[in-house]
Amino acid sequence: MPASIKLDENLGRSHAELLRKAGYPVDRVHDEGLSGAVDSRVWERVCAEDRLLVTLDTDFSDIRRFPLGSHPGILLIRSKSNSRRAVLGILGRMLKERVFESIRGCLAVADEVHTRIRRPERQED
Repeated sequence: MPASIKLDENLGRSHAELLRKAGYPVDRVHDEGLSGAVDSRVWERVCAEDRLLVTLDTDFSDIRRFPLGSHPGILLIRSKSNSRRAVLGILGRMLKERVFESIRGCLAVADEVHTRIRRPERQED
């Protein structure tokens, strides 16, 4: 089953459309009246809906605030340019690599070439 995705306010309709065409259920913060909402409010919605958050906002990369394994997953896009075209290119690369299903509970940071995934540490029995 494809990951359900929530796009932060810094991502637009074209980003949502690309992901929808690939078969992902996508909601946008902007369409839900959450533009300008504090991160904690957006985060509450992301977790309540069990959706992977895709964002350009580096505040969401703080693993002390958003501990690995305690959430549906965060994908931080770190492009040289935050232009629509550059971000679409990164998302397109990730779709080809089928990365979205593998980042549940993780923090993934993607740029034009790589996707680095920080996973929760396994607990020993």
